[in-house]
Amino acid sequence: MISLSKIFQEKQWSQLAVLILLLLLLTVGAVPGYLTGKWVWQQPPPVNKLHELKNIRKVGLNIPGWQSVQHSESQIGEHKWSLQILKQQDPANEAILLLLPQNGPRDQPEVEWIDISGWGKLTWGKWDMAQYRTAEFTFKQASTQKLNTTIKVKSRFFRATTQKQTFAVLQWYAMPNGGTSSLVNWFVSDQLAQWQKKRVPWVAVSILMLMESFGEVETSWSKLQSLGEKVQSELMSIAL
Repeated sequence: MISLSKIFQEKQWSQLAVLILLLLLLTVGAVPGYLTGKWVWQQPPPVNKLHELKNIRKVGLNIPGWQSVQHSESQIGEHKWSLQILKQQDPANEAILLLLPQNGPRDQPEVEWIDISGWGKLTWGKWDMAQYRTAEFTFKQASTQKLNTTIKVKSRFFRATTQKQTFAVLQWYAMPNGGTSSLVNWFVSDQLAQWQKKRVPWVAVSILMLMESFGEVETSWSKLQSLGEKVQSELMSIAL
């Protein structure tokens, strides 16, 4: 099982640096707000394509090369997620795609990965995480200028063992220019964007792909990476 103390030690210095940056942002932002009486967070800028984001929860995604055999809006934690069961014929694969799109201008990432763990325990009676690592993948995405742009996604990758099945899991927050597994990274990007009267929309993504019971999660990496690229690309095309 993953060592929580090890994760906290690895993230300690990066979290400290982010905290200092956040304090600087809040300080710089508070001065003009205090002098003028106009606070940025009272009325944040609108989120582009908010309708398209909300619609994801209702209809899910069409993933090239995969068939969506089931879709529903499922209550996970305090939010309703889009839940899809995906199947691929050649080669034969099966996966669960969970999506939580931003629901409003004040909506922000919170505890989505904890909610997924809790949902896993409720659904299968067990959710043991092992073989955890940070996983990055990049791919080319056609832009509006018809140029291929390199998209980078930094995700959480691990094995989740339940009482009935074992999954390879990939998780990240999809954004217009890539993805991150850290809600803090999104918050900093969004605060910077608000100074330009813009926003950074997001969708929490969690992909669970069936794998061999208690097997090595790395054997599923190439298949999960391929699906992850398609999910990020589709989200960027329709809503981000």
